[in-house]
Amino acid sequence: MNDKRIRFAIVGCGRISAHHAKAIAAHGDRAELAAVCDVVPERASRAAEEAGGIPWYDDYGKMLAAGGFDAVSICTPSGLHPEQGIQAAEAGFHVITEKPMAISLEPADRLIKTCDDKGVRLFVVKQNRLNSTVRMLKQAVDKGRFGRICFAEVNVFWTRPQEYYDMAPWRGTKALDGGAFMNQASHYVDLMHWLLGDVDEVDAFRDTLVRDIEMEDTGAAILRFKSGALGTFNVTMLVYPKNLEGSITVIGTRGTARIGGIALNRIETWDFDQYADEDREVLDTAYNPPTVYGHGHKGYYENVIDVLQGKAQPRTDGRSGRHSLELILAMYRAAQTGQRVKLPLT
Repeated sequence: MNDKRIRFAIVGCGRISAHHAKAIAAHGDRAELAAVCDVVPERASRAAEEAGGIPWYDDYGKMLAAGGFDAVSICTPSGLHPEQGIQAAEAGFHVITEKPMAISLEPADRLIKTCDDKGVRLFVVKQNRLNSTVRMLKQAVDKGRFGRICFAEVNVFWTRPQEYYDMAPWRGTKALDGGAFMNQASHYVDLMHWLLGDVDEVDAFRDTLVRDIEMEDTGAAILRFKSGALGTFNVTMLVYPKNLEGSITVIGTRGTARIGGIALNRIETWDFDQYADEDREVLDTAYNPPTVYGHGHKGYYENVIDVLQGKAQPRTDGRSGRHSLELILAMYRAAQTGQRVKLPLT
């Protein structure tokens, strides 16, 4: 096994980057943050100072040319993820990209191919899979405790006021961000697919009801899974006055479970026809997340470091990240055409 200390660089020093920096610092015995970059020099210099005075850049190409790290964590607007990932891979660096990995399939596929061709790893951040509540639900699904799963519901009922979108001109745009499905609900789309498997067809509605943005602030989708189960996916950024709910409900012939709270942080229903030892842990899984991002970045980086040291396989790579992107795009296509959309997309 390789115990080499893993050095990371971060591009994009906005609010999500702080979670990456803290996660890297939490593994200070095996990893370090070696450089940061942002097109706004003040943000880059501030992030560099907070990390102990590491090198900072306001030009991504210059950071890649300077090197001094093993992997690049991409925390920029969503539409920039694939091209910046491709640049990093072509320079010989491993790639960790925030969700979504792209906002259309063609650049996502180019990113996957480039990483394959250059022999570097591609990780797509899906830290919510590591939530204690979600892990229990996944374990119950994998053990078959639900019997035949018949129905699932996902709700993302949050608030993003107009001020949120006005803070950065890329937010809510088609080219760089996407809407409520693509941005805020992306992790939940991933979890639905991870828990319940491939989707056969989708129907959907989406609209921009209140916010002054290019993409949707509200949407609803109906899904039929290849297993035969049905599901609904509901998202809005218009809850007053604060985030209300981020939940997943799974209903089967032998069990029903619901994870709720503002961000999957509490098991609200846990009923199965037969008792299992892990059921005693239900009450202990609840936690109070400081934000809707949860606590999963630390665990996610643990896996990244293990993989780069040759000790593990990646939990979420480019191909698994592509699944949720394709499903979101199917929802968009269904809403645009007014027709059901079959998967995979062509």
